[in-house]
Amino acid sequence: MEDKLTQLKKMTVVVADTGDIDSIRQYQPEDATTNPSLLFKAAQMAQYSHLVDDAINVGKASGKNGQELLDTILDRLAVNFGKEILEIVPGRISTEVDARLSFDKEGTVERARSLIELYSQAGIERNRILIKIASTWEGIRAAEILEEEQINCNLTLLFGFSQAVACAEAGVFLISPFVGRILDWYKKNEGVDYSAETDPGVLSVTSIYRYYKKFDYKTIIMGASFRNTGEIEQLAGCDRLTIGPNFLEDLSNDQTQLTRKLYPDMSQQDDLEHLQLDEKTFRLMLNDDAMATEKLAEGIRNFSADLIKLENFIKERMAG
Repeated sequence: MEDKLTQLKKMTVVVADTGDIDSIRQYQPEDATTNPSLLFKAAQMAQYSHLVDDAINVGKASGKNGQELLDTILDRLAVNFGKEILEIVPGRISTEVDARLSFDKEGTVERARSLIELYSQAGIERNRILIKIASTWEGIRAAEILEEEQINCNLTLLFGFSQAVACAEAGVFLISPFVGRILDWYKKNEGVDYSAETDPGVLSVTSIYRYYKKFDYKTIIMGASFRNTGEIEQLAGCDRLTIGPNFLEDLSNDQTQLTRKLYPDMSQQDDLEHLQLDEKTFRLMLNDDAMATEKLAEGIRNFSADLIKLENFIKERMAG
C-alpha cells in the first residue's frame, strides 16, 4: 500500500505551505506558497541568512530611505526565497503583496508588477509566479487587472462564499479558502467539537468546489490552513491543497487507504443559483457572514503584524 501523501498526489496537486526550503526538498510538492508569517520564521534561520543579506545589500544600493527602503528589501527577500524554492518545485511559487495594501487597489497592482519585474530580473518567467492578494473587494479588483496582464493571482484569506463567487467572476487564477481558520471560529463561537465530515471549513470548500464545477469556472480551488489531516483527507480530489510540513510528514507515514471525496462532475445535478455580485451585494453578503468578516479582518491584521516584525528584524540586521 502506498502512503497517503503519494495517493493524494494522484488526486490533487499538493503544494507546500512553508518558507523552509529543506522541507520542500524533502516532500517534493508540485508548487509552494509563502506568506509574511512564514517568511519571518524562515528569515531567522541561519541557513537562509545569505538571502537576507542579499536583500539588505540590494536595498542599500537602491538609494531609497524609510518605508520605500524597507519595501524594496522585503520584496527582494520574498523573491530571493521564491527563486530558491523554484529551483526545487516544478510548478509555481505564491508570493504575497504587502497585506497593508489590502484595501488599496492601485497600490496592490503596482506592488504586484514590481514583484513580477524582480522575478523577471532573476530570470524567472511570470508563468511560474502567483501573486497572493487578500480577498477584499479591492484585492479582487486588483487581481482582475493583473490577470488581464497575464499576471496570475492567488486570492488568499478567503472565508466566505461571496469572496469565492467574486473571485471566479473576476477570472482569478486561484483561490485559497482557509479551512482551519473557519473551524477555529466555529469551535470558539459554537463550542462544538466537529468531526472531519462535519468540519465547517471542509463544508465551505466543498460548497465552493461544487459551485465552481457546476458553472464551469476555471478558477482553481486550493484548500489551505489545515488543523488536522482529517480535513485534508475530506478534501482529497480538490484541485490543489497547500499543506504544512508537519501534515506532509503525517500523510507520508500513513500507509492506509485514502478515498477520493471530490470529483469535477459531482455537482452537475445540484440545483444551484448562479450569482453575479456587484460591490454592494458583495459587501452585504460578506457583512452577513460574521465568520468571514471577522476572519478576513483578523488575517489582514496578523499578516500586517508579521510584516512589521520582519521589518524590525531587517532594521536590527542593518544596524548590527
